[in-house]
Amino acid sequence: MFCEKAIELIRELQRMSDGQLPAFNEDGLRQILQEMESLYEQNQSDVNEAKSDGRAELIPSIKLRHCCLLRNQRCVAAYLYDRLLRIRALRWEYGSVLPANVRFHMCAEELQWFSQYKKSLASFMRSLGADGLDITQDMKPPKSLYIEVRCLKDHGEFEIDDGTVILLKKNSQHFLPRWKCEQLIRQGVLEHVMS
Repeated sequence: MFCEKAIELIRELQRMSDGQLPAFNEDGLRQILQEMESLYEQNQSDVNEAKSDGRAELIPSIKLRHCCLLRNQRCVAAYLYDRLLRIRALRWEYGSVLPANVRFHMCAEELQWFSQYKKSLASFMRSLGADGLDITQDMKPPKSLYIEVRCLKDHGEFEIDDGTVILLKKNSQHFLPRWKCEQLIRQGVLEHVMS
C-alpha cells in the first residue's frame, strides 16, 4: 500500500543492465504522485483535526504518512536521476545521434534534456584549443593508430584526412585511422576486426 509503486519503479531500473534504458514509466509516476497527493490531503485533515480537537492519537499516523511522502519523493528523484545518468552515458556511447529504439524509450522532457546536454558538450569541446577538441574520441588509449574494420551495413562514401574517399559497403573490410572510425563503430556501422 504505502510506497509500493515507488519501490517497484526503482526495481525496474535495477533489473536493466548498465547501458540500457527502460521505457519511461509515466503511468507508474502518475500513480505515485496520486498516492502522494492522497497522503498529503489525509495528513492535512488529520493535522487540522489534531490541532482543533487536541487529538494526540493522530500524531503517529501523521508521522507515518509524512515518512511515506518523503520516501516516495526520494524514490521518484532517484528514478529520474538514474535515467538522466543513463541518458548522459548514451551520449558518450552513441554520439550526438541516438538510435531510434533508444529515443523511443525516452519522454519528451528527456529528449529535450539530451538535446541541451549535447549542445553544452559541443560548446565545451569547441572552446578547447584553437580548433576545438573532440573529447568523445579515444575513450581508451589506442594501441595502434590504424585498425582493421568490417562494414556491417551500407554507409556510402567516407573521407579520411588525406582526402581519400572510401566506399563503405556491407561486409567490406578496410584499414582505417582509429580516430576516424571510432564514432562509426559506436553507431554500429563498422566493427573492429580482431586479428
